[in-house]
This record gives sequence, C-alpha cells and structure tokens, in this order.
Amino acid sequence: MGVIRNKKAFFAFLLPGLLFYIFTVFYPIVESIRLSFMEWGGIGDKVFVGLDNYVKMFHDPVFYTAFINNLIYLLIVVGMQLSIGLFFAILLTYMTKYVTLVKTLYYVPCIITTVAITQLFRSMYSVEPMGLLNQFLEAVGLGGMVTSWLADVETVLAAVSIPEGWRFTGMYMVIFYAALVSLDPSVYEAAKVDGASEMQILFKIKLPLIKDIILLTLTMCLTGALRGFDIPFLLTSGGPGNASELMSTYMYKKAFSSNQYGYGSALAVFIIIESILVVYTLRKLFTSKEEKEERKMEKERRRQRRAVR
Repeated sequence: MGVIRNKKAFFAFLLPGLLFYIFTVFYPIVESIRLSFMEWGGIGDKVFVGLDNYVKMFHDPVFYTAFINNLIYLLIVVGMQLSIGLFFAILLTYMTKYVTLVKTLYYVPCIITTVAITQLFRSMYSVEPMGLLNQFLEAVGLGGMVTSWLADVETVLAAVSIPEGWRFTGMYMVIFYAALVSLDPSVYEAAKVDGASEMQILFKIKLPLIKDIILLTLTMCLTGALRGFDIPFLLTSGGPGNASELMSTYMYKKAFSSNQYGYGSALAVFIIIESILVVYTLRKLFTSKEEKEERKMEKERRRQRRAVR
C-alpha cells in the first residue's frame, strides 16, 4: 500500500501503459479528426477544406446505404453472440460432465484466423461446387431456396453477418458461464425452498445479479459490430454493388483505395462518435435510479472531503 500511496511510483508504473495508449489509440483518433478537415491524397500538401468532407458525407447515398447495412449487421451479430452465448452458458450450468470440453469446443472459433473462417463460409455458401448449406437445403426438400448467397443482394448482408456472429459466440458463452457459476448458490436455493421455478430463478434472480456482466458484453458486442470489417471485406468487399457495404469497409475504400484520406477520416470520425454514443446510451439505460442516487451521494461525499482539506 505504501508504494501505491507514493505518487512518483504510481506514475512510474502508469507511464508505460499511458504512453502506449496515447500513441496507439489517442494519437490516431486525434490525427483522424485533424485529417477529416483536410483534402489529401496521401502525397503532397494537405488542403484545409473545413466541414466540406462532412457535408459530402451527409450528401453521399452510399454513406446512408452503409449506415443502414451496419445497423442490420449489428442486429444480427449482437443477437447471435449474446442470445446463443447466454443460452449455452445457462445450459452449461446444469451440466455435470464434459463442461470443459464443451467450453473448449465452442471457444475454438475465436482463435481461428479470419482468413480461415472466411474460406470456410465461402465454401459453405458456394453453388459450384455445391456448398454445405445448399446441400442441406436440397436434402431437406428446400431445393428452391438454393442460391449463391454471396452474390444475391437479398441474402448477402445476412451471409456476411452470420460468420462474425458465430465466431465470437463461444467467447461470450464463457463470460456468461463464469458470471453465473460465481453467484452465491444460497440466494437461489432459498428461492427454491419458497417454491420458485427454475425459470423464475433464472429471470428474477440470476440474470438481474449479472446485469453488469450483461452490460459489459453488450457494450463489447455493439462496439465490435460497429467496427466490423475483416470478414465482410474478405467475403464480398461490400458487394454486389453496395448490398453488403458497411461503414468500416466504405471508410477503408475511400481512404486506402481511392486515396481520399480526408473523406475517409470523416467516415472514421463518424464511426468513433457512433460507438461513443452507443456506450453512453447503454450506460444510461442500464443505470437504475438507486445507482444514480448512490453516485450522487458519493460525489457529494468527495466534495465535502475536498472542502475539509
């Protein structure tokens, strides 16, 4: 504790991590904001254009297409990762054997490289040769649904969203499972004695007790989906047309393919603001009145202590 109270030692330990954060996170964000007010092709002088890039962005029809696609992508990815992850985490709490094996098998997709996952799903979606998905549809008598999933504008967005949702489901399952098994059994055992059903215990005791974990995972899911890039880009590069274009893939194309670094930076700033707003809204929605009052009281106590000093 003496070392922690020593401010010089505290800052000495903090400095390496702080510098790393500044140069890898804070500086790129600041530089993106600065470039968003410039017109620059990557070579030569930067020309200050004020808000022109933002005006251009809000008059760009592809921007709105990418934004709407991102929302649909977000719903599919977050829905898969949280619902499936929580469902299997709950099932694991009732298992008595092979729990470690099941956790390992479901976690494996998280450590598989993006390129391998992309190739796996490209093979599953293919028509020539017939992929696993289309083979399954034919086998169950749904041959009329067989299609080129990545070339059909009606199905391509869902087709690029599902791999991302599947990939990290196991990670959220492990997080939820760890939260559920850490609960004090005496809390819900008392409810069982009072006649509560398993469903009542789950929805009225267990899930409310892991509310903070649910908020954390929801935040991770949403911000990750808003920044989703690698699998959609490798599968379709935003095509056909702009049917699977996301904010991140459109930003990449404008900045690194078209050399419009100013406009690409404006799109990047929009993604940053979007992510911040999502996190802020989630914290507001998940913060109860009691917690808000407790925070106000804590702030008041801190103010009083500073006044006394």
